[in-house]
Amino acid sequence: MPSRYPAPKPLVVVIGCDTFPPDINGAARFAERLAAGLQGRNHEVHVIAPSTNKRYGVYREVHAGVPIVVHRLKSYPVPQHKFLRYISPFGLRSRLVKLIKNIAPDVIHIQSHLMVGRFLTSVARQLDIRLVATNHTMPENLVRYSLLVPKLFERLAMRLAWADTGNIVSRASVVTTPTRKAAEILNRATGIDGIYAISCGIDSRPFASATPVSNRKPRALFLGRLDYEKHVHILIEAFSKLPSSSDAVLEIVGDGSERESLESWAQECGIANRVVFSGSIPDSELAAAYARASVFVMPSIAELQSIATMEAMASGRPVLAANAAALPHLVHDGENGFLFAPDNVEQLTDLLDRVFAMNDAELQTLGDKSLHLIQSHDINRTLDAFEKIYQNQMADLSDTVDNEPDYQLATSSIAIVKSSASSARAAAATARGNLTNLRSGVVERLNGVRGETLERFDDLRFEVTRHTSKATRKITKSIARALDRFRNRDE
Repeated sequence: MPSRYPAPKPLVVVIGCDTFPPDINGAARFAERLAAGLQGRNHEVHVIAPSTNKRYGVYREVHAGVPIVVHRLKSYPVPQHKFLRYISPFGLRSRLVKLIKNIAPDVIHIQSHLMVGRFLTSVARQLDIRLVATNHTMPENLVRYSLLVPKLFERLAMRLAWADTGNIVSRASVVTTPTRKAAEILNRATGIDGIYAISCGIDSRPFASATPVSNRKPRALFLGRLDYEKHVHILIEAFSKLPSSSDAVLEIVGDGSERESLESWAQECGIANRVVFSGSIPDSELAAAYARASVFVMPSIAELQSIATMEAMASGRPVLAANAAALPHLVHDGENGFLFAPDNVEQLTDLLDRVFAMNDAELQTLGDKSLHLIQSHDINRTLDAFEKIYQNQMADLSDTVDNEPDYQLATSSIAIVKSSASSARAAAATARGNLTNLRSGVVERLNGVRGETLERFDDLRFEVTRHTSKATRKITKSIARALDRFRNRDE
């Protein structure tokens, strides 16, 4: 999809992250796609992020197929958490000042208020550099893993954490969140006004599948971090209460702090033989995971958008989601799936049973609406929006991505939805056809080149052999003459 705006002048952008791939979570994946997308538009992008091992320094890393300069800061793992890292604050500010002076960016874009974002905020103010902040965090996701907060004081800790979030994020020239619901949550918790809702965006093309959704092999899918706030234990319990005659399978893709306890919980619920824990999978296998599913389930209570849910929608899959945080922004009850009350096991069981009882046409109607809704979240629209923000061209952002006039359009005109879904699948089929033709052409050409090369090699081998034989005969004669002279001298 081409950009809606003229190409802007190349910018130098610093993206500050407290989590970045190989971490697997929504904030890390958004930062990766943003960096790769901007670099692909000829901007100069520098990512500042914690190291994920003992190596730290400046590296040229490939993310989303694009080489990106990543400045890895020395960090240490946070106990009880699989991806959060701790960066020592001692000397960090002076190191960042020196680094930012060398880069000389037009804008600094932080992805959270934690250590990297906190110190880059101070550096941006000192060096008078435009600062943009996107909030991906909810204190509820972090407080549980803090060893310093007794359970009795968790509520107080969350209020203090939100206040800290507001204190840091409010210093930015522009504050964004992935959805309008997330903006409302941030506003209520911190009092920050004028927040822009800019979708994280996805590239739908890898997920456009020609495989229609079906219950021939009924399968529910969860994909994401296996941490407490995702409430995957609720999904496992609900799945265990399906009728004993059900032949449905639950696939859980991802890893995290709760994986072992979830595997034990599946055993305790008596469905270990019907739950597949696939672990973390590479991006190249994501589309196949969604294509296997009859329905995608997101029971999390703390989603500010949910990239995995958007990917499932781009795959034309119905979605069951908790009616919490920003998930209702993506899942319209009765349209592209169904919402259930958070932690309501019985309601989720009923919805799973209902979806698994649908015929393929009913499932496809839900999937078609998912395809319609996801069009508003194209990654190029997200990149367009942030380019405008970086250049302080805010007038063009009056209509943010999740405020399109037809985004909330109900399926009253199903023909429109079916048309858009069919177009998406047709485009995918065309792309696959073009790829097949291209592959055939490449193979044909390679075979031709191989033949030419073999012929040339045979010619070359003949020439080498011929010349080598001549040279060998000359050398042999020379040696014979030398031996004769040697014998004559001895005689």
